[in-house]
Order: sequence, then C-alpha cells, then structure tokens
Amino acid sequence: MLSVKPWRTDAVCFLIAVQIACFILAGTTAALLGKAGVAGFKDPDDFGNTLVATLGLQGATWVLMGIFLRFHGVRFSEGFGFKKGNLFFSLSLALGVVIVILPLALWLQEISITLMEKIHWKLENEEAVTLLTDASSLGQQIYLGVFAIVLAPVAEEFIFRGVLFPFFKQLGRPEVAWIGVSLLFALIHGYVAGMIPLFVLALALTWLYEVTDNLLAPIFAHALFNAVNLALLILMNSFPQYLPQWLNSAN
Repeated sequence: MLSVKPWRTDAVCFLIAVQIACFILAGTTAALLGKAGVAGFKDPDDFGNTLVATLGLQGATWVLMGIFLRFHGVRFSEGFGFKKGNLFFSLSLALGVVIVILPLALWLQEISITLMEKIHWKLENEEAVTLLTDASSLGQQIYLGVFAIVLAPVAEEFIFRGVLFPFFKQLGRPEVAWIGVSLLFALIHGYVAGMIPLFVLALALTWLYEVTDNLLAPIFAHALFNAVNLALLILMNSFPQYLPQWLNSAN
C-alpha cells in the first residue's frame, strides 16, 4: 500500500510552474536559434530542436527532482520507497504488468487507428517515432534511444506517479489522482491514436506504485514498455516483412 508522502502544496505548484517555464524557455530558445539560421534548428525536425525540447522538459525534471526532495528534507530512496525491501517483488510485478499491458496497448492502438480512418481523421505518427525514424546519424539514434528508455521514464514517473498521484490522493481526490493524472500523462504525449493505450498504461503504472510503494516498479515497467516499442519500431523499419500487418499499422 502506498505510504503517505510529505509533499507540500506550494512545493508541488512551484515544481509544475518551473517545469512549464522550462518547457516554454526551451521552445523559445529553439525558435530563436532557428530564426538565426543556426545549424540543427532550421527545420522543426532537426536534432537541435529535439535536444533542446527533451532537455527542457524531461532533462529539467532530473534537476528538479533533487531540489524538490531536498526542500522536503527527504532522501530519494526514502521518498519513493527504494528501501522497502521488496525490490524483487516490485520488478517481477512490473514485468508481469508489461507482459499484459503491451499487447493490450497495441490492440487498443489498432482499434483507435481503425476508427480514426473510418471518420477520415488524418493520422500522424507520434512525434517520438517520427524523430527516431528521421534521425540522420547513429549518435542521434542512440540519444533518442537512451532518452526513451532511461531519461523519459524516470522523469515522467517522478512527476506523475511519484508526485502528482500521491499529492491528489492525499488531498482526498482519488478520482483526480487515478483518472486525471493518467489522462494528463496520455495528453502530454500528443499522439491522438495513442491516447487510449497510454491512458491504460498510466493506470497500470499507477496501480504498480500503489501496490509496491516503490517508484522503481513503474519506472522499470515504463522503460521496458518503451524499449519493446522501440525494438518493434526498428524491426518495422528494417524488416517489415517479418511483422504482422496489424503490428506495422499500429506502429
């Protein structure tokens, strides 16, 4: 069961405000560099824009994590349950959740794509998928891979499961904690066809944290989920003939 977290309202509001400010600053910086004709920022899909955007949001979170915890006088291992002594159970449960959720998410995404096609909704790939497939160098591909498997899962789980979920739950708003935070998680990815699967994934990650009281469980599950999807994307681009047609369309 999830233990009580000492997150103060002013600290949570400050954390979110600074993250929004970092996101806006990153976007403004990239836009100004693009107008100045700096290499890597001329086109929206250039790697410089990607680097600034990821560092401005998820990268900033890595810095803000330490500030947020120090403000509360809490060590990372204490604040997020790393000392619960249930590491094997937590990671095993996380693996089980991914085994169940991954095919379900792919199926839900296939249904979403089919419905969108029927109503003539213009389909666009998720931005992360487009960036990876358009990456022009091995270094860019490696960075995006590390970002998807390490940087993003840690940052996003800290915000959504580590901070926002217990914060709203302890305010006596369980519906906001479960549904609202999970919906926000799906929305920030900006991928319409992935909204439902990402929402289901967020609920599963929230349940993991609730049961284990160990943030490593949803971090591990999130990272594994991204890693498998990344592997499928690489297979789809390199060896599409070996994948089922529905799986190619889902990715």
